[in-house]
Parts: sequence; C-alpha cells; structure tokens
Amino acid sequence: MANPLPTRPSSRKGGDGRLTAALDPHDQGPQDACGVFGVWAPGEDVAKLTYFGLYALQHRGQESAGIAVSNGRQILVYKDMGLVSQVFDESTLNSLKGHLAIGHSRYSTTGASTWENAQPTFRPTADGSIALGHNGNLINTHELSELVDALPGPADQLDLHTRPQETSTNDTSLVTALLAHHPDTSLEQRALEVLPLLRGAFCFVWMNEDTLYAARDPQGIRPLVLGRLDRGWVVASEQAALATIGASVVREVEPGEMIVIDENGLRSYTFAEPERKGCVFEYVYLARPDATIAGRSVHEARVEMGRQLAREFPVEADLVMPVPESGTPAAAGYAEESGIPFGQGFVKNAYVGRTFIQPSQTLRQLGIRLKLNALDHMIRGKKIVVVDDSIVRGNTQRAQVRMLREAGALEVHVRISSPPVKWPCFYGIDFATRAELIANGLDVEEIRSSIGADSLGYISLEGMVDATSQSADRLCKACFTGEYPIELPDESLLGKHLLEVSLNSPTLGKALPVLNNP
Repeated sequence: MANPLPTRPSSRKGGDGRLTAALDPHDQGPQDACGVFGVWAPGEDVAKLTYFGLYALQHRGQESAGIAVSNGRQILVYKDMGLVSQVFDESTLNSLKGHLAIGHSRYSTTGASTWENAQPTFRPTADGSIALGHNGNLINTHELSELVDALPGPADQLDLHTRPQETSTNDTSLVTALLAHHPDTSLEQRALEVLPLLRGAFCFVWMNEDTLYAARDPQGIRPLVLGRLDRGWVVASEQAALATIGASVVREVEPGEMIVIDENGLRSYTFAEPERKGCVFEYVYLARPDATIAGRSVHEARVEMGRQLAREFPVEADLVMPVPESGTPAAAGYAEESGIPFGQGFVKNAYVGRTFIQPSQTLRQLGIRLKLNALDHMIRGKKIVVVDDSIVRGNTQRAQVRMLREAGALEVHVRISSPPVKWPCFYGIDFATRAELIANGLDVEEIRSSIGADSLGYISLEGMVDATSQSADRLCKACFTGEYPIELPDESLLGKHLLEVSLNSPTLGKALPVLNNP
C-alpha cells in the first residue's frame, strides 16, 4: 500500500514560500489567510479539478499548496512550499487518483511558514484518516491546545510503521486532532461536537476516505460557496474556482452550517445560530473582483467605492489612474463620477511575485521598482488622481508618489477606497502590527505629508459600507474601528507564533515573538 502520510517532495525544486510581491518587499499589504477547495465527483479527475480550483484561488495564499485525494481505501496527501504551479506537475497530479479531494493554498496567520504547517493537515486513526484545510484564523487556539493535550494517548491512532507525522504549529492541526478522536461515534457526529467549540473565523474543508465535509463559522467572516458538477459537488472559497472548472454556483455555505457529501448525496446541519459578520475587507481587496459575497458583486462594490470617493473628495485633475490591479475598479468609479478621464499611469510587471530574491537595503534605497513603472507620456504635465485600496505602512504609496513626480506629474492626489487601517485583524488577515500601521500614529494630514501627496482622501466608513449593499451590523469592520465582533482573549494568548511559543516547537527550535497584538 502506498504511504498515506503527507508526501514531502525532494526530487523537484519548488518555491520556498517567501513570495515577493510588493514595490518594497518589506512593506507587504494585507495578506489573506488561505484558499480552500473540495470536490466529490466519482469518475472525474479530482486531483486536476482541485489543482485548477486552487489556481483560481492563488490570490488568497501563496506560501504553500497541497492536495489530498482519496480512492475510498486510503488518503494520499501531497504538499510543498510555493505557488500552486510550483508545487504540482503533471506526473504528480496523475499519481493522485480517487473520487474525492480537497486542496489548500496558504498564507500563514497562525504558525510559521514552514512545510510542516502547509495544508491539508493529515491524521491517521484506527477509525479512518482525516485530511483538513482551513481558511481563517481561530482566536481560542490556546484553549484548543489544552483540549488536544487532554485527549487520550496515541494508542487509538493507526500505527502506520512509517516515518513520524510532521510537527505542525497551527490552529488547523489542533482542529484536525480533535476531529480525528472519535472512537465511539462517527466523524460526522464528532464534527457537530467540535465545531461549536471553535471561536474565530473558519471555513473548513475536510475528508475521510469516503466523505467530503465543509463548514463555515457562525459569523461567516470568510466566504465559502457550494457548487454543482454534472457528476458531483464542489465547495470553494470563491465562485471563481467553480467557474474555472465548469461548476455551477448553487449557493453560499451559510454561517454556522456544516455540509456533508457522500454516495448518499448532500446533507446539511446547523451547528450554531448564525450571527453574520462578513469581513468588509473582502469587498475592498481580498476577494477576486468576479466574486459575489452575500449577493453583492465585489467588482460593483469596488466601483461604487470609487464613485463615493469622488463625491466625498472631489479635486480638479487631468487623469484618474489606478494602482494595478487592486485599485482599478475604484479608479473606474472615481473617473465615472467625477468626469475626469481614466487612464493607466503605471505598468505592472507581470512576473512580480515570481521572485524570491530580497533586494539589498542599498537597492531599496536606490528605488528598485520590482512591481510598477510609470508611463511618463501619460503623466508628464498633468494633475493626477491615484486610487488604491488601502495604506498600511505608507512606504509603498511614498514610492509611488515619488515615481509619479519623477515622471513629470504636476500634482498627485491620492484617494483610498477604505478608511484608515488602525487595528490588526485576528480573523485571518495578516496586517502589519498595530505599531507599524501608519494611521495608528498619524492623522490624515500627517499621512499626506509623509507620503508626499498634494492631497489625500480616505473613503468614509459609512461610504464603504453602503457600497457593499450590506447592513453595517452584518459586517466585521474591526480593522477600521477596533470593535471586534468575536470577543478576543487576553493578548498573551493571541499572535501568529502562539504555538511556537507555548509548545516550544522543535520545528523552529526557539520561541518567536507574538505578533499583531493590539
């Protein structure tokens, strides 16, 4: 029998999970947690369906990728660091045969960016194996680690007489361990016991040898959609993954809902009362423009944010231009509302994000332009409105403004389609620490001066919310307001490297500092 433990590639060079995608690689913008995908489709090539589904979700996580496949008798897991296209090739996918698969593309929010923390996680037991992928971030990780510590010893786990399981230090591995321990009940029933214990943001896809499962937290902070194939079912973080593989959208997975799919069809359970608090930043930046969340087109929401920006912060100018790609819909809306011509003032390097080489401090000081270059003939002698989605530390915007002035811009007016980001996210977005957020220490005029713009306008909180067509009380706005919809534990029990600290993980060999504390 083939080894059902996760396979660690050794013969083919992949990535290292350190994706460089910023103008200044040390000034990364907001990063989402992950993309998840699951498919139950007998007779289909589920590994390749999952690969293409993950490809469509690559924007949600670029550090690592993995696929688990079951043929009804065993689960095979293959994962590695890097982009989906770096991790998998034709021969690897051809070796993953079965009727059921889940996939995951990761950006780390709990646990370091290491192979051991790549997903899907895997757990073999005497009652069957489990593989699980997670998008989001749990805030009661310390509590869950104590529950795992209290579980009976490994006597009830399947002894595979193979190499030891990897040592992982993320919240996902804790949930996998809790689900795997079900000696006196089914995995389905065990999940209904475990899911109500979890606090924070989670969209899970998991599987045993014959069944696909999916669940979404009661607040519905991260998106999850259900789709239909001619011969099966699909769940994915965004509907773009469904469209990519030719699946039709059925509906969103509801907050507090667990879905079970096997040879008997689809079953749905409500494990907690829904209290919808969808992440408003999904509309601003995280989701693909072709996504629809809670019935609202993400692209149209972003265009409306641009229109609202033009109403709130008009200016006399010659050209409205986006910071590609994240600012493009809002810039189009600003141009439409203001009547100022829309144009491209930046050229984006199509291969940025494919380099893992960090520039030296000297090169950064010389203004290395890894991501964007200005179109001089579009900019020279003009008053420019530059539209972007957010400002984190301000280094990137400062470099952009300088670049436009060097290209001959007479004036540079910056417009931002979200309010000032002042608070960290504990539900699956990895912002800078609060001390590093420029809006935490400076007011708008001081930020304008810091980045060198002639004027700066952030959309109002009300204007952003109105653009989503959602009720304000159904959205999480914590990164702008500091009001967290799920009560946070003591700050000592929060942070990306909590488990490396509390478990003294041999993976890293030493405790790391807790990040993102308010």
